[in-house]
Amino acid sequence: MAVAEQAIALTAAQEARRSRSPVADAFQQLLRNHLAVASGIFIIILVIVALLADVLNPFALQGFNYELTRTNQAAFAKQVLPDHNVGLGQTSKSPNLQGFVYILGADAVGRDLLSRVLYGTRVSLSVAVIASSVSLMIGIVYGLVSGYVGGRVDDLMMRFVDFLYGLPLLIVVILLQVYFKALSRWGEAPGFVRVVLNINDALGGLFFVFVVMGALNWIGMARITRGQTLSYKQKEFVEAARAVGASPWRIIYRHLLPNVLGPCIVQETLQIPGYILTEAFLSFIGLGVDPPTPSWGIMIQEGYQALRSNPHIIFVPAFALSITVLAFNFLGDGLRDAFDPRLRGT
Repeated sequence: MAVAEQAIALTAAQEARRSRSPVADAFQQLLRNHLAVASGIFIIILVIVALLADVLNPFALQGFNYELTRTNQAAFAKQVLPDHNVGLGQTSKSPNLQGFVYILGADAVGRDLLSRVLYGTRVSLSVAVIASSVSLMIGIVYGLVSGYVGGRVDDLMMRFVDFLYGLPLLIVVILLQVYFKALSRWGEAPGFVRVVLNINDALGGLFFVFVVMGALNWIGMARITRGQTLSYKQKEFVEAARAVGASPWRIIYRHLLPNVLGPCIVQETLQIPGYILTEAFLSFIGLGVDPPTPSWGIMIQEGYQALRSNPHIIFVPAFALSITVLAFNFLGDGLRDAFDPRLRGT
């Protein structure tokens, strides 16, 4: 009797699993990966911190916003020279900040490290979202067109991708950033160039970082999309769409895109840590965001000179960078395992 009940329960569970959509099944699989779930929660917290940095920074929490207003400085740029290289948990020596506690210490010019780390989260997440979105859009459009059209067009488009693969992308990124940095130092520039430079200045130098990283990292996504398109365009549902007279663009948009989008998003999630590390590297060598805009790479560059005497200056942003990269890696691995039936043993 007990065996029969177990068999019935197993059959019911299998039927319930079959009735779920593939997305729901993948989501259930993802929830079983505790490391990926914890990483996703951590990333959500990072997003909240980035959005609410203006109210979560120590100056606001400890009631010193009036000092920021009086000196017309943001929390991440507030310099208190008497407080240079202050250690963790120490109190400010400035008469205007009596009672202010540097929870994670201060850097060489007295800027609060916790405030700079919080605002630096905005830079890293902005790069993660915008660079990956640009790369995803360019790669998917390029790969869909190449894979569906085929023939000489496909050969020509993929030879161009092969050519780009042969370039040392990091060197190209550095050279482009050097050019853009020189461009931003122009005294006068033509109309459109001036508008672009104003946008870059308003974003603290991030606009050119977005352009360079998004425009050069779509190559792998184009190859993945092309491979998926070549596989799906021979399927029965695409042949049926052709038979009823659907246009090529309708087939691409309504039938191919929804099927290739999922694997491409998962793959792009795995690329996000690379984008964050690239931005940190560019900022470390002085080719990323413009000071005093806080970036974890800039903070590491500013702190490594005091590594022996004040290691907390470099440890705080380095720890934040490492934990964030690991979280995106674990989440990407979890999404890949959840959406790929071969990797979850089904």
